Formats: sequence, structure tokens, C-alpha cells
Amino acid sequence: MTLNKRAATGALLGLALGDALGFPTEFNDVPSILAKTGPWRSMPLPRPAIVTDDTQMTLALARGIRTATEYSPESLAYATREEFVDWYHSPENNRAPGNTCLRACSLLDDPSRDWRDASQIGSKGCGANMRVAPVGLVPGWTEEERAGAAQLQSALTHGHPTALAASDLTARAVHLLAQGTEVTGLVGQLRSYALHHRTHYHERWLGDLWMRTASDASPESFIARGWDDCLAVLDRLTAALRTPSPETDPCLTTGDGWIAEEALATALQCFLLFPEDPLTALRRAACTKGDSDSIACLAGAFAGAHLGADIWPRDWEGRIEYREDLLTFGTLWDA
Repeated sequence: MTLNKRAATGALLGLALGDALGFPTEFNDVPSILAKTGPWRSMPLPRPAIVTDDTQMTLALARGIRTATEYSPESLAYATREEFVDWYHSPENNRAPGNTCLRACSLLDDPSRDWRDASQIGSKGCGANMRVAPVGLVPGWTEEERAGAAQLQSALTHGHPTALAASDLTARAVHLLAQGTEVTGLVGQLRSYALHHRTHYHERWLGDLWMRTASDASPESFIARGWDDCLAVLDRLTAALRTPSPETDPCLTTGDGWIAEEALATALQCFLLFPEDPLTALRRAACTKGDSDSIACLAGAFAGAHLGADIWPRDWEGRIEYREDLLTFGTLWDA
């Protein structure tokens, strides 16, 4: 269970706030962002605070988890698939969503198709883990259920082994922070987790997904490729944090965030540069040359899971899009 700090509410609000803060800066380099917003440390939340597909798909996953009749692979896959297809057809799906999500959801729209045949096995885009925070927040799941669910929700659209591993690791980070893990040991715990699971393929959750590639001789070699990418980017993150440079674009050390493992690492860097100053962490994440909204939404999820719901300014929280939906799930999982 989460602590009294209302970590689930804090994480979901932080995710949406980061998303809204980074939405106007995505696809811009840092000089262009500064020309529009002024000094990054005082970047204002836009009015209105509109979010992107990152928050929309997070809520779709949350609804899938809530709707699933049981926490089994079959039930969760069915319920989440339905929510992703509903998002695909929604008139509010107009926030420049990723092509991988659109392609996969168009295939998932055919109920006769096995979801594994819709998965974009070659994509490790950050759409896999930008939305995974709910898996780290749901109370009562075992470690195996949390890992399997994180990888399954990724595989519905992004089937690359790195997308699976990065989603698992992102959910793990959210969960650890919500449970009160000290930030100084977070990266080490994530590295240990990755090493421990390096050759563990979740067949119960993924079935024969690994066989959709021609390059892997076994499910173990398939998933190991993903964990190796994550371990490599964690090494880059460790090096960056060893000599922190808050005024330097984090993308220069841990990547632009368009791919899943870099979105995780760069968001973690923004959060860990300012672990007790969540607004500065969000602003640093939004003022980056990469996938700013996804980096900032993950940084916000980490900060909110760590510090709880009361850290976000009332003025900001009060005007975030989908606020009531976010609070509903936060309250449900904090109870």
C-alpha cells in the first residue's frame, strides 16, 4: 500500500502537470524554448493547462486496470486493448500522438486479431513507458504481476524488448518511490533489478511475442537485448549524476527521450537533480531539446510518487486538464 503522502495522487497529478508544461516546448531546441518562456527556472504553466496523448493514454491504461475483472494477463490485455482502441477513435486524440501507437491501435481495432500480431515489434519509442505509471501505483500486486503488467501494456503497441524492459523499469521506479525508497539509492536499486531480470521472459504475460522477430534464438536472448539497453543508459545516468550540471540540457548526457530507455533515464536525471524541488525538476525536464512532454511527465510522476499530492501548487492542480479523472484514480489507489 502507498504511504499517507497520497503518492498515487501526487504521481498522477505530477505526470499531467509535466505533460502540460512540456507540450509547448516539444520539438524545440533550448534556445528557442528560452526565447518563448524566459528563464527556465520560472517557466509558467500554460493557460489552459492542456495535456497530450501521454496523459490520455495513462488514463486509458488506468481505466483498463480498473475494468479488468481480475489481474490476469488475459483480462488485463482485453480491458486495456479496449481502452486503447477507444482512445484511438476519440475526437480528443488530436495531440500529435506517436505513429507507433496509432498503427498498433488501428490493428487492435480488429477484434479477430491476436494482440501480439498488432504489436509493433520493431519500436522502442517512449510511448511504451510514458503511460506506465499506473502499474507502479496499484496496491496489492506482486512483483511478478507488476512486471508482467508493465511489459504487457507496452507490448500492446511497442513490442521491442527495450520498450518492454524500460516500461518494467519505469513502473518499478514509480513503485519504489511511492513506497518511500530513498532517492540516493534509487538508481542502484533499478540497476540491481535490471540485472536480476535480464533473462527473465514473462511468457505468462507475453506468450510467444518474442517469436515475431527473426534475430533471437530464444525468449531469454530476446528480452536480454532490452535489459542491456536499459543497463547501458543507467550507466550514462550514473555518470551524469556523478558530476551534476543543472544548467545543462540533460538530453546531452542521457538522450533526447524519443526512445523508451532514454525517456526513463533523462526523466530520472531531471528528478534526481532536484528531488525535493518538484517544480524545478518539471521545468528542467520541459526545457530540453528532446521529447519534452514525455520527459517532463515521467519526471512529474517520479516527483509526485516521492513527495506526495500536497507538493503541487493549488493553482496548477486546479486547472490541469482531466483533473477529475486523475484525482479519481489517485484516490482509489491511495485508499
